[in-house]
Amino acid sequence: MAITNLQFKEEFDKYEAKLNKGLDFLRSEFLAIRAGRANPQILNKITVDYYGTPTQLSSMANITVPEARMLMISLWDTSMVKEVVKAIMASDIGITPSDDGKVIRLVFPQLTEERRKELIKQIKKISEDSKVTLRNERRDVMDILKKFKKDNIITEDEEKSYGADVQKLLDGYIAKIDALLKEKEAEILEI
Repeated sequence: MAITNLQFKEEFDKYEAKLNKGLDFLRSEFLAIRAGRANPQILNKITVDYYGTPTQLSSMANITVPEARMLMISLWDTSMVKEVVKAIMASDIGITPSDDGKVIRLVFPQLTEERRKELIKQIKKISEDSKVTLRNERRDVMDILKKFKKDNIITEDEEKSYGADVQKLLDGYIAKIDALLKEKEAEILEI
């Protein structure tokens, strides 16, 4: 890639940063999807009313994986066990917590075939939404290219060349999304 126009180089760098951000968002979404194994990332979106302040569960407890299908949550303030259990029940992770007054355990059941198919549909939709977002970013950069061409900041040849660079970068990110999807699909289908 030989982007010589500094104004477009700046726009291209912004575009690449947005594509990276989109890929990172997809990774975090995939981490939050339960695939039959215990993964502390599934609790990242759970917030608890901690003395009137919404607080992320991960910032008020130690979360460990003692077994492949179990998460153990050790709260630093054990008086909050009931609040945390209530927050987990209210979340959409689909696991019923058990507690002994000090420690909360989440046991991940074996996924049924039906649930696996639902999860695969869900991750395919999330990955497709990510692709659409990245394509929208490409469209925005291509519009900037057209504007630069119209304002005689770049030539027609540069517009085509830079457009090819923009498309090539997008194709690379689409391939990364497909690879993440395939990896997550394999994880979900693993028994």
